[in-house]
Amino acid sequence: GSIEYIGEKLDAAGVPYIKPTGGHAVYLDAKAFLSHIPVHEYPGLALCTALYIEGGVRGVEIGSVRFGKYSADGSLIPAQMELVRLAIPRRVYTQSHIDYLIEVILKTFEKRHDIKGYKITYESPLLRHFTAQFQELS
Repeated sequence: GSIEYIGEKLDAAGVPYIKPTGGHAVYLDAKAFLSHIPVHEYPGLALCTALYIEGGVRGVEIGSVRFGKYSADGSLIPAQMELVRLAIPRRVYTQSHIDYLIEVILKTFEKRHDIKGYKITYESPLLRHFTAQFQELS
């Protein structure tokens, strides 16, 4: 019920997310949410960072940081989708927690045009999404 409730509030505000909601998570569509950030500037990471700065909300990027690859010439082959997963475990959060989460998402959505992309400054050869380092672009 909490996930459905979040979806209803996001719909009312025009926030892009993967529909239908269900299960244990809401997946924000970072590519649509931050349409001004090209995929090679990692909109999923930018949205995760913005949510954390705005309200301490931790999500996980499921996009080109995690699943992107490089072509032979070194250019990014992006993931098919740029998502942010917000997991909501059962019987852990109160209604006020859920309302706070929605408030943070909506505030971030209002400020979305101020959010900048990122570049990778370091990545390991394997599982880069665990150890990569980033720099915000100006």
